[in-house]
Amino acid sequence: MFDTAIAGSLPKPAWLAETGKLWPLWRGEGADLAQAKLDATLLWIKAQEDAGLAVIGDGEMSRQHFVHGFLERVEGIDFANKVEMGIRNDRYKALVPQVVAPLRLKGRVHATEARFLRAHTTRRTKFTLPGPMTIVDTVADRFYGDRVKMAFAFAELLNEEARALQADGIDVIQFDEPAFNVYMAEAAEWGVAALERAIEGLHCTTAVHICYGYGIEANVKWKATLGEQWRQYEQVFPALANSAIDQVSLECIHSQVPPELMALLKGKDVMVGVIDVASDRIETPEEVADTLALALQYVPREHLIACTNCGLAPMSRAVAEAKLQALGAGARLADQRLGG
Repeated sequence: MFDTAIAGSLPKPAWLAETGKLWPLWRGEGADLAQAKLDATLLWIKAQEDAGLAVIGDGEMSRQHFVHGFLERVEGIDFANKVEMGIRNDRYKALVPQVVAPLRLKGRVHATEARFLRAHTTRRTKFTLPGPMTIVDTVADRFYGDRVKMAFAFAELLNEEARALQADGIDVIQFDEPAFNVYMAEAAEWGVAALERAIEGLHCTTAVHICYGYGIEANVKWKATLGEQWRQYEQVFPALANSAIDQVSLECIHSQVPPELMALLKGKDVMVGVIDVASDRIETPEEVADTLALALQYVPREHLIACTNCGLAPMSRAVAEAKLQALGAGARLADQRLGG
């Protein structure tokens, strides 16, 4: 059957954190919060397995935000004095921490949740980390004075954690790089090189997720300005095709991305988005299968993975669960249509 996986995040249950937000406040603290994070992780492991997904993630239940969950374990970052900064080329404003000294890891970042994930499923596992360029776009630099230099400093730390995740038994390590769709020239010039530094020495499967963002208002408005065709991928896919990365995750369903751009990733596994994260409408299995059939015109079956367009974090739990079911059922239907 087609491989199936989520891009990364899933909604936090109401008893764990605020719902419907990208930067939710936790409901508890201390040991109670730590246990609640693992309880929520177990809930979503079961939901993914029930949906029939082949590759299981932790849903990022232990992170308040997909970037800051990593940054909180990095020395040289001042979280006490956050500043407001435009993110993704000023698409929206956010309070961000400041890099004020040389960057070093304080120790392991995601050991607890990665080992918990590995211990609670027999299926292949995937763990997500923010990519170097996206981190650089989500912090204020008061030390390095050079985006490229700072990106490679973060890439070294990401590589350190990725090697440890590999040792924890994680099968797929994915780096999230939404910034690749904003700073396209820079992504091709140095973003992919920084990504390769982050995967250096890994023998597990490596992936990069490049999306048009969560289904939040700022991203929806931005997409409305992109015209009839979204061709951002066209600038970075050739560089990724020539890179050491194994898999590329991209948006497809209900987007304006020309599907023929997938052909630029020849030789790579393609995680094609068959689930829309900007709408609460639940896809039918037929729609998912149709999207996979479209992708098969440009990607060989053995390289095609059914995925979500992006993370599902801001959605309701019920909608996310239904979309997981649609993802699994649609992949099974596509397999049946092809005589699998």
